[in-house]
Amino acid sequence: YRKMGAAGILAARIGPGPHLAMMERAGVRLPGGVPAAQFDFFHEMLVHQETARLGCPGFVDGIGAGLVIGLPPVMHFGPQWMKEEVGMKVLTGEKIIALAISEAYAGSDVKALRTVARRTPDGQSFVVSGMKKWITNGTFADYFVTAVRTGEGKGTKGISLMLIERGEGVDTKPIKTSYSPAAGTAYVEFDEVVVPARNLIGPLDDGFKCIMANFNHERWMIACIAQGYNRLVLSDAYKWAAQRSVFGKKLIEQPVIRNKLSHMTFEVEGVENTLDHLTYQMNNMSYKEQTAKLAGPIALLKLQTTRVAHRVQDDAVQILGGRGITRTGMGQNVERIGRAYKFMAVYGGSEEIMSDL
Repeated sequence: YRKMGAAGILAARIGPGPHLAMMERAGVRLPGGVPAAQFDFFHEMLVHQETARLGCPGFVDGIGAGLVIGLPPVMHFGPQWMKEEVGMKVLTGEKIIALAISEAYAGSDVKALRTVARRTPDGQSFVVSGMKKWITNGTFADYFVTAVRTGEGKGTKGISLMLIERGEGVDTKPIKTSYSPAAGTAYVEFDEVVVPARNLIGPLDDGFKCIMANFNHERWMIACIAQGYNRLVLSDAYKWAAQRSVFGKKLIEQPVIRNKLSHMTFEVEGVENTLDHLTYQMNNMSYKEQTAKLAGPIALLKLQTTRVAHRVQDDAVQILGGRGITRTGMGQNVERIGRAYKFMAVYGGSEEIMSDL
């Protein structure tokens, strides 16, 4: 992981911003030698898609999903000391960060969260109690960017975001899921954890806006990675159809197979068109403008990408036959992605939420 930090891969995965110049000053070069000032969201998109082409979803999430969704709130809304100290440790791979929002009773409905932070009488600290569930990288994270309720009542007001370090009162347990334990999916418990008041990220009692703003980049990143999987699965389907002989001719010469491949191709290319369009928009908007104008389009992009993933995966298994459900050999990428592609239709906001934004 530290080698990824030294190679600039970790810094490249959270896009353009002042953190790149900070890493450049520290002697860390970005992949391909791209200068920090020229690095944009298209470069970041390529990093996500090429990472996805490893074909191991649990491992792919394990080597940086927490970073991609957990560090941006620090860099956009955190105090300067946090950006410099925590940002540098995370981007060099010295420390691992996770985003802790979801709970057993509060998934897409963030405002229903029950984790509470009570301010101490001297105002210098908060005492946090509660639990988080399905936290990617949580089993081995050093930092948790955590949504808590600091105000009275219910709803979006009274929610704050804060950085909690692993220590006394913080306990994590692995959750077994359909993909690899390498993702570090965790159940996180906070038992009377004392958190310095300076660890607050964004305004007190108004952190919900920070959480919502962060969702845009998270959902765009999920679409990038899902599209990387789509392209990998499509590529393997073409390779198999071109070499497999059945009924006296190559599989790709069968009209029914070509029909499947053509439908898979135009759907994947349709996603790429939407993804490129929105990435261009991101390159030409400030973070504030993206928050105001791109939440709906990015939500629809995520929905489009995960729906296409479902259909592409289904057709790929039919083309590869038994190999598409075998963990080794020619179909291993299709099989691994087949166990995990539905994750992206749930985390970062379910398809139902995406269609309603």
